[in-house]
Amino acid sequence: MFFLKRWWQLFEQTVSPKYFYFISERFIPWLAVFAGLLITVGTVWGLAFAPADYLQGNSYRIMFVHVPAASLAMGGYFLLAICGVISLVWKVKTAEMVARAVAPIGALFCFLSLVTGGIWGKPTWGTYWVWDARLTSMLILLFLYMGIIALYNAYESSATGAKAAAILAIVGVVNLPIIKYSVVWWNTLHQGSTFTITQKPKMPPEMWLPLVLMFLGFYSLFGLLTILRTRNVILQRERRSQWVRELVKAEAQKRGISHGL
Repeated sequence: MFFLKRWWQLFEQTVSPKYFYFISERFIPWLAVFAGLLITVGTVWGLAFAPADYLQGNSYRIMFVHVPAASLAMGGYFLLAICGVISLVWKVKTAEMVARAVAPIGALFCFLSLVTGGIWGKPTWGTYWVWDARLTSMLILLFLYMGIIALYNAYESSATGAKAAAILAIVGVVNLPIIKYSVVWWNTLHQGSTFTITQKPKMPPEMWLPLVLMFLGFYSLFGLLTILRTRNVILQRERRSQWVRELVKAEAQKRGISHGL
């Protein structure tokens, strides 16, 4: 029992907002470099050097943004649900803070996937929008994101809003497999997956390699934005704690010295 109690104390210390704030700072420059480099290379490669598709021509190039954005929209929501379970079951404050930070980021990527999908749909289907199963379920995902963000700000008590948002995030997970398998379960206009981890790509390396770079770059950007927003949430929520006051005081002194020099 002593070892279990000691392990739990170490775990609580590890996931504390204070520890997350300081340990996450180490990843910021690396994620910024990776995101900038990978997205730049992937964008230039995909837009300028990748060959045109034999059916869709150059209109397919929107997938270098659309596919990673759609993947992050779903992955971000799944992260919301995981954080919701952790915050509800184990009462970990950091999980709730991460979820609060992720919600608008995931909503942004979901909106980006819908916009880029519409741009791709115009030359492919002849219209920007159809009530296709994949598009409709992605629109529902955006509404779920907006509902979660609204719940965070709908209550005077932040704890009550976080609990309501966590419940909605967990319930909304049922929409993710609908998005994923909608092209299999129903007869839809949306094309199936052309690139999966378990199967050989249905496109030449000149096309899927820049797509992989864009995936890695977008996920690095997502991680960077999540860390930056979570750190801001932590400072706001823990502003009355001693360590935040000392941090603000030290930062003020540093800036005062630098301005003085």
